[in-house]
Amino acid sequence: MSRVTTRVASRKRRHFGIRLTIEGSAARPRLAIFRSLNHIYAQVIDDATGKTLAAASTLDATVKSDAKRTKVQEAAEVGTLIAERAKTAGVAKVVFDRAGFKYHGRLKALADAARAAGLEF
Repeated sequence: MSRVTTRVASRKRRHFGIRLTIEGSAARPRLAIFRSLNHIYAQVIDDATGKTLAAASTLDATVKSDAKRTKVQEAAEVGTLIAERAKTAGVAKVVFDRAGFKYHGRLKALADAARAAGLEF
């Protein structure tokens, strides 16, 4: 009997390996990303206290609008928004946690927009 690995299980395994080395602190919190089929979510998390300092997603009213945009464009808007909210919370430097997702497409657009908005990885 062969062992079948699903795409979700593979991502979870990669994420577990990433989380062994990445940890957010008060000085440098973790920017955690989750990408679903239709939306993308970003959180700035201080792992020492277990608190979320800032959050943004494509479900936010500021990102959601009637304008037709691609998912990559929406992810870039979320990146800008999370950077602004992190700066408001007093965070300038973060550790990037891609959560086992490949660094391309929507994830890359979000990261590039956050960097352009002043968040340092």
